[in-house]
Amino acid sequence: MANVRVMNPVTGLALGRIAIGVGALTSPSLATTLFRLDGPNNPQLPYMTRMFASREIAVGAITLASRGSARRNLVALGIAIDGADAFAGFDAMRSGAVNQRTGFGLVAPAIGAMIAGAIGLVSKG
Repeated sequence: MANVRVMNPVTGLALGRIAIGVGALTSPSLATTLFRLDGPNNPQLPYMTRMFASREIAVGAITLASRGSARRNLVALGIAIDGADAFAGFDAMRSGAVNQRTGFGLVAPAIGAMIAGAIGLVSKG
């Protein structure tokens, strides 16, 4: 039988943050399209997207570089950030700023990241 090695969930989440951040930083218009946001009618959106991107890159990179209790604290911080993102997506949907399909597309990845972070904490990632 093959010896299959599974990536640590914290490492996977951190690499995912960096990848999403780099993509959003280098091409905010593509990121807003993927998030189904109205970039053409909101000229400030690339700025906000790049702010989001830099945060994701920073949290991902520092998590990868940390160990022990500092790493667990960063994972907990990431869970809190993702919780705030989920709330923001839900609130945008509730207020009508985005339609329901877009809202779910914003909320679901944030909740998924919260779950991955929680799994990482439990597995002592």
